[in-house]
Amino acid sequence: MIQAAEPVSDDHLREEVRALGTLLGEVIRAESGEALYDRIEAVRQASVAYHRHPGANGAARLEALLSDLPLDQAVGLAHGFAAFSLLANIAEDRAGKRHARDRGAAGERPDTPEGALRRLADEGRSPAEARDVLAGGLISPVLTAHPSEVRRKSVIDRLAAISDLLDHSGEMLEVTPELRRQIIILWGTRLVRASGLVVQDEIDTVTSFLERVFMRAVPDRLLDWRRRLDAPDLPAFLRIGSWVGGDRDGNPNVDAGTLRAAFATQARAALRFYLEAVHGLGAELSLSSSLAGVSPQLAALAESSGDPSPHRALEPYRKALTHIYARLAATHLALGGEPAPRAPGFVAPAYDGSEAFHADLTVLQDSLVAHHGAVFAEGPLPTLIAAVEVFGFHLATLDLRQNSDVHERVVAELLRVAGVCPDYGTLDEAGRLAVLEAELASPRPLFSPYAAYGEETLKERAILQAAAEAVARFGPHAIRTHIVSKTDAASDLLEVYLLLKEVGLFRPEDPGTCPIQAAPLFETIDDLRAARATLERLLASPAAAAVARDRGVQEVMIGYSDSNKDGSYLTSGWELNEASRGLLEVAARFGVRLQLFHGRGGAVGRGGGSSFAGVVAQPRGTVQGRIRVTEQGEVIANKYGDPDIARRNLEALTCGVLLSSLRPEGDDAFGARHGATMGRLSDASMQAYRALVYETEGFVDYFRAATPIAEIADLKIGSRPASRTASSRIEDLRAIPWVFSWSQSRIMLPGWFGFGSAVRDAGADLDELRAMARDWPFFTTLLQNMEMVMAKADMTIARRYAALVPDQALAARIHGALQAEYDLTRQTLLDITGQDELLARQPGLDRLIRLRMPYVEPLNHVQIELIRRRRAGDDDPRVRAGILLAINGIAAGLRNSG
Repeated sequence: MIQAAEPVSDDHLREEVRALGTLLGEVIRAESGEALYDRIEAVRQASVAYHRHPGANGAARLEALLSDLPLDQAVGLAHGFAAFSLLANIAEDRAGKRHARDRGAAGERPDTPEGALRRLADEGRSPAEARDVLAGGLISPVLTAHPSEVRRKSVIDRLAAISDLLDHSGEMLEVTPELRRQIIILWGTRLVRASGLVVQDEIDTVTSFLERVFMRAVPDRLLDWRRRLDAPDLPAFLRIGSWVGGDRDGNPNVDAGTLRAAFATQARAALRFYLEAVHGLGAELSLSSSLAGVSPQLAALAESSGDPSPHRALEPYRKALTHIYARLAATHLALGGEPAPRAPGFVAPAYDGSEAFHADLTVLQDSLVAHHGAVFAEGPLPTLIAAVEVFGFHLATLDLRQNSDVHERVVAELLRVAGVCPDYGTLDEAGRLAVLEAELASPRPLFSPYAAYGEETLKERAILQAAAEAVARFGPHAIRTHIVSKTDAASDLLEVYLLLKEVGLFRPEDPGTCPIQAAPLFETIDDLRAARATLERLLASPAAAAVARDRGVQEVMIGYSDSNKDGSYLTSGWELNEASRGLLEVAARFGVRLQLFHGRGGAVGRGGGSSFAGVVAQPRGTVQGRIRVTEQGEVIANKYGDPDIARRNLEALTCGVLLSSLRPEGDDAFGARHGATMGRLSDASMQAYRALVYETEGFVDYFRAATPIAEIADLKIGSRPASRTASSRIEDLRAIPWVFSWSQSRIMLPGWFGFGSAVRDAGADLDELRAMARDWPFFTTLLQNMEMVMAKADMTIARRYAALVPDQALAARIHGALQAEYDLTRQTLLDITGQDELLARQPGLDRLIRLRMPYVEPLNHVQIELIRRRRAGDDDPRVRAGILLAINGIAAGLRNSG
């Protein structure tokens, strides 16, 4: 979802939400009975009344309605409000599309091509400069399977069907029999999974988005930018990435088999798309050689076709297309392992790469334009050619990711068994680098087929062998990067090159041709602070420098989630900013471009918020036309579940990259002027945050009792465990369930805690902070995101969750500290922004949140009651089902919560 400066909330939206709610109510009454409908309606009315008049006795009435609920009604109520939140999301997305279309057409929004190009023109920048940025650019959303998507694929598919029906009905919602039918199916569909996901489930889900949305939206946007910039040869700067099937960090279920399965699944999807497109072109391009001229190349392609049909003897385009179709069908079998859905009329050899397919299509295109004019420069054939440029036969570029500790153990065993180094793990960094650089210069492999190795070493070698196969079969865009989690030294990256050498991908005689670059992931505050020195030492290594120089860039991934969990929202934001600047300086000194990969999640505490604003707020020079950004969990469906919304988000990301890359020279003065102040604020925020989270006795017990963390672990929303180890420590908990838990309990702690104390304890000048908020995009975006998440928080509901803590003295003490910091942060934020209430300057967003909350809060109350029953020993499966439904509904209502 594009989060513009002024999200829409209009009467049309309110009416559409009301109409969908009414229709859902009719379905509930007809399908599940009058009693459940009456209870849901009574709770809805009480919740709305409470929000309209908070001072009345609405809270008591609402609590009375929700207490002592029969179990079936509690589950039904959770299901009903969760379903309503999902339908409200559709209406909100439709309103957002209307608003974006209207303002974009008027050139008012800088996150639209019209608005961005107008702003660049106002700043004296030419279209040629924009062309140059994108010509050398890479803009890549990367889809991950990180577990914050609580909706089943079946539910996502139903919502897509409902959204399509509404879009086809025009501006005004029309209740058709088909719409009613789809909502009946939605109501009768389980919203949560009964069993856990496996990796193949995640591969299938991501591939469905790629096939249904991205293969249509990305070529469309690429062609649009080519037209706008008068650059028909502009390279395919938009590319989609994926981690699903290659990200084995903490996921023991990812191996060589899942990597091969990911590529086979993606190849089948890409080739299905191409087969349908070629089939459609064959039906359309009926031009006869007796009536229309063709190029010699097209004539030769048609003549080489094995098509025996006499009906197409004088139809060269169709003859060529039947041949192309037959070759694609053979490629589908070769790469996807299955016959094509529609068999060809004759057998032809498979393509040996997407470049040959692209070349055949270009022959058709050139012939059409040469003989019939520019009218054929647009249409289904140019769109298909653009799709092949972007997606090839691999569909999405797949990243590999693993923890540095695993690489260290595997390299240590290989070196020990080969007799090179008996104790690699005990060496200091200098010793490790000496061993690694010597081995990277030697053509001799370490692995012996006659030696015995541990399971971990064999598994890692096997997945890298599968990666080498994928690059050979699908080309250089199949896998470009191997990300190293927990990077804290240059040796962590050289270990990857050594392992790539073992499977023939890194060649000592020509190291620059290694198709996969090792990229560090700096996640914790300490790692971010050491990032500059780590990259400096890495690029001093001949092997790593050769790869970076040949590619022209060194990619570095920076993590928002763990740095936040480690040090607070404010500290994370500032340390990421400072690390980016330092990394840029190092890359420039070594003569390569820096390509930052932003590991963001959906929630503000994990780097969420407007992608456009986030890119524009990056330090000057750190974008340079190239950026990769993770799209995780529920964000994928929210931002890319609908083709129109996907186009808007791809546009917004591209506009942000252009504006950031062509930022005026003096635009970074604010960072230089106020950096010392931000440094003091960051240190004070981290101190306040860590004092609570890591140093307060009993905090872990409070967190595990006052949030649904245990229940979230039972939600079956991912193929990896919630914690990296069996430990209950906060340090070992993954950032996603950490943030997700605080969102569910409505405290939203990772998105704001520590800011109020930081301003107070650092003695910051209010006038300076106001100037920073007004004129510095980094600080402006930070405050806007924090303000949004605080508006979604509700400390009154959080107090009810605190009542779940067995030790009520502990609960009172810690909830009191949370309440005090919330109050302080809220007031500090209002003082800086000059507002009387949160979101006073964003009334559209304020209305949207107020519209949603009466439908979210009943789910919080139901969840609390059912958690209480479950923890008291009630093992009725309906209790668990109700809790999970409430989690689902709250996440849907808050949207960017995971």
